[in-house]
Amino acid sequence: MFLKQNTNCSSSSIALLLCCCMLSLPLSLSAIPIPVHGHFTFHGNEFAARDFGNQLHSLPWAVLHPKKVSDVAATVKHVWQMGPAAAPTVAARGHGHSLLGQAQAPQGIVINMESLRGEMQVIKGKSPYVDASAGELWINVLHHCLKHGLAPKSWTDYLHLTVGGTLSNAGISGQAFRHGPQISNVHQLEVITGKGEVVVCSQDKNADLFHSVLGGLGQFGIITRARISLEPAPKMVKWIRVLYTDFATFARDQERLISAEKTFDYIEGLVIVNRTGLVNNWRSSFNPEDPDQSNQFVSDGRTLFCLELTKNFNPGEEAAIDKEIRSLLSELSYIPSTMFVTETSYVEFLDRVHTAELKLRSKGLWDLPHPWLNLLVPRSKIQTFADGVFGNILTDTNNGPVLIYPVNKSKWDNRTSFVTPDEDVFYLVASLPHAAESEELQNLLNQNRRILNFCDSAELGVKQYLPHYKTPEEWRAHFGPRWEIFEQRKSAYDPLAILAPGQRIFQKSISIL
Repeated sequence: MFLKQNTNCSSSSIALLLCCCMLSLPLSLSAIPIPVHGHFTFHGNEFAARDFGNQLHSLPWAVLHPKKVSDVAATVKHVWQMGPAAAPTVAARGHGHSLLGQAQAPQGIVINMESLRGEMQVIKGKSPYVDASAGELWINVLHHCLKHGLAPKSWTDYLHLTVGGTLSNAGISGQAFRHGPQISNVHQLEVITGKGEVVVCSQDKNADLFHSVLGGLGQFGIITRARISLEPAPKMVKWIRVLYTDFATFARDQERLISAEKTFDYIEGLVIVNRTGLVNNWRSSFNPEDPDQSNQFVSDGRTLFCLELTKNFNPGEEAAIDKEIRSLLSELSYIPSTMFVTETSYVEFLDRVHTAELKLRSKGLWDLPHPWLNLLVPRSKIQTFADGVFGNILTDTNNGPVLIYPVNKSKWDNRTSFVTPDEDVFYLVASLPHAAESEELQNLLNQNRRILNFCDSAELGVKQYLPHYKTPEEWRAHFGPRWEIFEQRKSAYDPLAILAPGQRIFQKSISIL
């Protein structure tokens, strides 16, 4: 296989020449023209075989670096026209933050979506929005919108992810209890289906494709552009942490806050197991409400639960916000000596994980395997989950944070492809460790299996977020009664199962028509 101009080629209409010399890719055609404005690479594509999870590595046959949406459409359409016997698979890759090869295409074509960044446009008015390329990072979307005094409503905890990547999953953070996930805050999408068709879709136009693609794990189309809902952006944030020793009290306070009309703007939680000097570590960026009492608090060997909260404000509103915060906190049952507060800019708070990333990179602790496990647990089962997992299966959180917080299902659109537990309130529980050594990685993977086995044996009705399954039966169980419509949508929009092979939901060799 080769290009007209060696391993890289760029022109308004280049010819991708295919031959049978690579047995690993069953292609039988030659000299097929694909007009693109960007270019393909056939060597030096190791980056496309890696991701943040750093556990699975599969080299693609080629990587497309598109300059225009038409580049992506022409490539997918060409693959579609090759037919089921010859067509390679195609995966859209954003910032490479997948965990288990979901954005990889073994011996297929990876589309480097970050090459597709285009001009962003903010429209003000009663319902403001921003039009952004799917290859744009959320941090760049934030900075662009702030120039207009606006910002997206819903976030992820880490902003150096692409728009298309998070919308293909869900996009969850501490604002989701109020605004829902990111997929609940999209007005319109531009999508390329598995047939190479460019389709603009919304709740009012091509609605089935619109809802299919949101949370659709890349199975029905490649998002190339999104219209995202905005709101007025605050300047500053009050950031608060308090601790609990009793999980039931902690969960009750979280649920009270997410159901209240007047509440905080961001509500998350952390499980902290056997952390030495926790409170002293907080002092580097937070101020204790009671320094003398906080000095006496010991975290060593204990299982603790941290409630993390923020309240947004603008200059001149600080006195009123402090009063409101005191009122809200007075209704909670945290340990008084563990209250810590800081004040930071809105941008610095939203980009907080990137700050931690830079520190980890400086220590060589970022590009390591990340055996993460993200679960959605029904409210009625969260105490059972906590009793069985925290302090028993999960006995240490020094390798990475464990998040836990509730969200309201009423803020999620059940027409999307995303699957949630069937209760009005459910919890995100996210174990986010890193592994420095192979033995440590194996221990963490075994821990994940033990947690999943416990959930199954206790019949908790848990769903995976950022799911990873190895068999069709597991995927059917994940989607439950919604599997049939998921399969029908695949047949309609990607009938050759070309797209997103790394999810391992559909196999190209198996007809789904």
